[in-house]
Amino acid sequence: MAADPAWELVGLAVVLAAIARIAEGPALWAAVLLGGVAVGLATLEVLGAAEAPAGTAELGVPVESLLLPAAAATAGTAALHLVPVGLLLVVGLLAIAALVLAAVEIERRILARPAGPTAADRTALVSLVVLVGFVGFSGMAAAVPGALVQPLPTGTETGPPGLPLEGLATLAVLDGLVAGVLGYRLDALRSPSFRDALAAALSYAAVVAIAAAALRAMGLPRLLGPALLTLVLYLWSAYRGAPRTARRDVRWIWEVVLLAALGALVVAWNVLAQG
Repeated sequence: MAADPAWELVGLAVVLAAIARIAEGPALWAAVLLGGVAVGLATLEVLGAAEAPAGTAELGVPVESLLLPAAAATAGTAALHLVPVGLLLVVGLLAIAALVLAAVEIERRILARPAGPTAADRTALVSLVVLVGFVGFSGMAAAVPGALVQPLPTGTETGPPGLPLEGLATLAVLDGLVAGVLGYRLDALRSPSFRDALAAALSYAAVVAIAAAALRAMGLPRLLGPALLTLVLYLWSAYRGAPRTARRDVRWIWEVVLLAALGALVVAWNVLAQG
């Protein structure tokens, strides 16, 4: 019996993550990007090699099916910097392997459904997206210098250190990219329209980027910020997944106005906080 090519993909993701663990600065971002692209292309091979169900045409592999495994590998590679070198690093690598394998398996299962994904498939996908989101947000906070707030010693009167605007912008953009990719995958499951999925991805990216800047400005310790950001991602996915009313255009106008107002508030807040 031939070996499952998914395991080769998982091995690739683990090796690239282990190599990226020793990288810093621009080399780290290059390694993270390389890991995501490599796993995405390998996922194309794995899903393309799957046999079509009896009585159906040959399977095609839509682009959105590659996004979750690639995002899982990227998120895990970045988050591995939260794990100290030692035995815990092995646990971290095993966690990355499990995350990538789960992403590939759910995409393979959805792709093999002749009648489309079931309710169980959708629930599994949303659950995995939320988990990948938390790992990704945590990894981005760990990879951006100063973005992850460490608790101050007891008795210290000063507040948590602020993050320079360049670092804050970097964190917001990276978290927005993670959310945008995951949002595209979720919306593509609901609608085959590229335009609708892209619009949804941009809304996910904007909402999460604004929330990321606001949460970092609050100076929340350790992984509390990424955890709350994951909650924002989940709530926005629930909102986006709700049936649209006849006042669709009006709702979109209010979305844009609200996002603009929140963005202006976050920028003003951080400028004033840094004097």
